[in-house]
Amino acid sequence: MSAEYEQALGRKIALNRKRRGLSQKEFARLLERSEAWVSQVERGVRRIDRMTVLEKVADVLGLPVAELASEAPIVASAAETEPPGAGRLREVLSAAHSLKALLAEHEPPDVAALRGDVERAWALTHAGDYADLAELLEDLVPRVEAAARSASEEDRPEVFRLAAAMYHACGSALANLGEPDAAWVAVDRAVTAAERAGDPLLMAAGEFRLSIVFLGARRFSQAAQASGSAADALQPLAGTGDTAAVALRGALTLQRAVAAARVNDADAAYGHLRDARTMAEQVGEGRNDHHTEFGPTNVGLHEVAVAVDLGDAGVALRAAEGIDPSGLSSERQTRFHLDVARAHAQRRQIPEAVSALTAARAVSPEMVRALSMATQLTSDLLTMSPQPSQQLRTLAAEMGVHEVG
Repeated sequence: MSAEYEQALGRKIALNRKRRGLSQKEFARLLERSEAWVSQVERGVRRIDRMTVLEKVADVLGLPVAELASEAPIVASAAETEPPGAGRLREVLSAAHSLKALLAEHEPPDVAALRGDVERAWALTHAGDYADLAELLEDLVPRVEAAARSASEEDRPEVFRLAAAMYHACGSALANLGEPDAAWVAVDRAVTAAERAGDPLLMAAGEFRLSIVFLGARRFSQAAQASGSAADALQPLAGTGDTAAVALRGALTLQRAVAAARVNDADAAYGHLRDARTMAEQVGEGRNDHHTEFGPTNVGLHEVAVAVDLGDAGVALRAAEGIDPSGLSSERQTRFHLDVARAHAQRRQIPEAVSALTAARAVSPEMVRALSMATQLTSDLLTMSPQPSQQLRTLAAEMGVHEVG
């Protein structure tokens, strides 16, 4: 954007800092920046070129990023209804299914049928089809809880594995829907079920999901602790050459990289990426143990995500050039396109950002609609556009975002 834009942004930051009664020195301390940096930003002579930094400034000032990002058009989200499936998924977790299962009598379970439905739950989660997922889980959760009480001793470990996988799918969907508290409940149940199954790798997968929940809730130190402690715990097993353990440890290491990037620790983030790449070479073409989709391609996708979080848009876009995400789930493809869009937005390449955002929406419209990151990105693109294109206006309308004023 132009120098006028940077000056307008600086004026808005200074105005809102003063409204909060903060000196430049106090404001700099809250941002973990120097007083000189704040002065330069407010005078419009230093550009804020990292979305994570702009988000931190907005958080300290108590403003939405879209409101802070320019002097002229203010971009707002239209009043929206809750994303399809969110309320129903919360209610599934809130019902006393386990109590009812414990007090009632049940026929021995059809384990094969349960397995098929759990696999379908994951397919719906990856596709971002949360309404159908909620409908399925309303029936599946009580059936699985009943099966855990009525299965034979021989079948019980498998039923608990299915319970863990089911709650993982539920937790993943709730995390994407911006429901971290409910997602935490689901993942915690998954970890408990995995422990009852005596499956350490499934327990590690629970820590992988938990780290994603913490990232979505902006609890970055907890995300790093969950993924890091689990990755360290798996090291002896992975050292024996157990490929599944290596793959899960690699997936956890990617979450460590993202957590480090979110706190602007570039050395740690890129170090974890290097470690994950080494593990991906051991794994080969890629695996999908417990729906972690670990392999060389997913490492590449995370390199893009980490670089964007660090504000290294050029690194992100160069990495993206060599990636074909088509072999991964719709969920991973969607996130890849969103990260590419974020990288272009950081470079003020608005048409390219709109194109990538449109590609994400084409892969999984419901997921894009549910992700607050996608809505915020659409708002930011409108804010940064002196004359928004028809493509951007159409996309914004579909996303429930509009210009006011």
